[in-house]
Amino acid sequence: MSLTTAADLAARLCLVLMFPFSALDKIWHWRNSLAQTDSAGVPARVGALMLAVAILVEGLTPILIVLGLWDRPAAFLLAAFCVVTAVLYHPFWACPDLFSPRGDSRGRAHFWEFVKNVGLVGGLLLVVFAGSLTPPDEAARPANWSSAYLARQARDGDLSVLAPERLAHH
Repeated sequence: MSLTTAADLAARLCLVLMFPFSALDKIWHWRNSLAQTDSAGVPARVGALMLAVAILVEGLTPILIVLGLWDRPAAFLLAAFCVVTAVLYHPFWACPDLFSPRGDSRGRAHFWEFVKNVGLVGGLLLVVFAGSLTPPDEAARPANWSSAYLARQARDGDLSVLAPERLAHH
């Protein structure tokens, strides 16, 4: 396995590692998970269906992303799932204690969970739109430390700044 492949695999694993465990948790604690969907104001029948879909999404899309099989649509679906989860289950804006100086602020806890979901969305969108990683030896070159610099060079026709295997994409 090349260093590039290992780095890509490690990055993808780190990005999606929590989701299969979350799917298993939803299965093992089905009643508690249903109670959580109820707390978001979702009707019981819809909540059970949403929970089943969540288990499938959290269980299958990470495998596809890590294996690189339909990884872009899988990452897009998982990103959409994270957006829905953030909005439904972490409505920090509705918590009156968001700016409370107390350490047990529900609003602040929801805010950070919401922001973490947004961060996951960003990482998943990189899988969707950026695809594979720059090889580690290329990423280590100071000239490649700025994506804006590379984009400007490529736009100006200097494709020498890109890794050879990426030239086929331009």
